[in-house]
Amino acid sequence: MCNDYEQHILWAEYCRMLESLALEIPTHQTELDLPQADDIHINDPAPIMRAAGDTGVVELVSMTFGFPPAGPKGGPVFNFRSEGRQFGSSKRCLVPASAFFEFTGTKYPKAKHRFTLSGSPFMAIAGLWREAVGNKPPTFTMLTTEPGPDIAPYHNRQVVVLQPENWSAWLDLTKTEAELLQPLPAGSLGVETVRADSS
Repeated sequence: MCNDYEQHILWAEYCRMLESLALEIPTHQTELDLPQADDIHINDPAPIMRAAGDTGVVELVSMTFGFPPAGPKGGPVFNFRSEGRQFGSSKRCLVPASAFFEFTGTKYPKAKHRFTLSGSPFMAIAGLWREAVGNKPPTFTMLTTEPGPDIAPYHNRQVVVLQPENWSAWLDLTKTEAELLQPLPAGSLGVETVRADSS
């Protein structure tokens, strides 16, 4: 599942996209709130998009990728299964990304495949966030679902990529989870192999 994604979103593109969706950006936010990164891994800080209280206002907030482990032996929860769950009482967010990566093969380094959202300068992955606890920063995780036809050849799960018209619906939950948290139709995601496997 997705433990590595890329964030090379231009601030102007971000502003244009939100404006086209009738979503407002807090006046104090700038491109500094959307730092560029080739690879964002588990435990890295990264920006998420969340509702800022007022209807239609979306703010960027830096959080750590991965919920803390549920038990003493577990690792961070970076992907969270969505099927059959209700998220009305959860803190919902969007994870902005230029692309996400999946890996295939058995030998390290594995083949690395880059997925982008066709026809869009960037994508948003459905996520959840949690408040800071003690001296730990706030955290986020990505929701997953069954793989769509674009992902199935590479992995048996996939992160939930939302079409832009559903971004506010996820933040405000104005559509049901069953409607929103679905794989996209065939051809929605472009894929390129950026590193061949080592075999």
